Amino acid sequence: MANLKLAATTRTVFGKGAARKLRRADLIPAVIYGHGTDPVHVSLPNKDTFLALRNANVLLEITIDDARKPVLTLPKQVQRDPITGFLEHVDLLLVKASEKVSVDVPINFIGEPAGKDSLVNHELMALPVLAPATSIPSEIEVSVDGLEVGAQIVVGDLELPEGVEATAPADHLVVTINIADAEPVESAEGDVDGAAEGDAAE
Repeated sequence: MANLKLAATTRTVFGKGAARKLRRADLIPAVIYGHGTDPVHVSLPNKDTFLALRNANVLLEITIDDARKPVLTLPKQVQRDPITGFLEHVDLLLVKASEKVSVDVPINFIGEPAGKDSLVNHELMALPVLAPATSIPSEIEVSVDGLEVGAQIVVGDLELPEGVEATAPADHLVVTINIADAEPVESAEGDVDGAAEGDAAE
């Protein structure tokens, strides 16, 4: 994925009132920090930032106040309104193109296991990895196609892109294939029958 570019403006007024004023102007308060530098408080364009953050672990190329050289950042914390989902604040970590960063990459499970009674249990939905800042994978693909009941995939079984290494233990479960349990349905039917008999007895 190519770096997404955003233009930022430094801000010097803080507090809830200032943040509300920014949002009314269709801007989002943010802070850029890392590599031992002083935090830089900026405002970002709401729509462009919202669209950019739909991508997992997106690398953002931020130009601050029309500076000649942009900075590379990685979203570390995104605050959203719990009701509307609108952005409220974004924390951005400074990164260098040559460094590796620690991120959680979503796992995409594909395929269908063997047997109609098979049940896929997702033990891990995102994989913690160290990856080059400029080539963070958008997802890790894991196939369960044709797997039999009892099969399992652990972190050590995963094929990762070049330069990407898992930080979770190699024996950590990613997915298991179990047999679907029909007992809850039968029990529910039994409860209904039992209730009916009890009602009749009364």
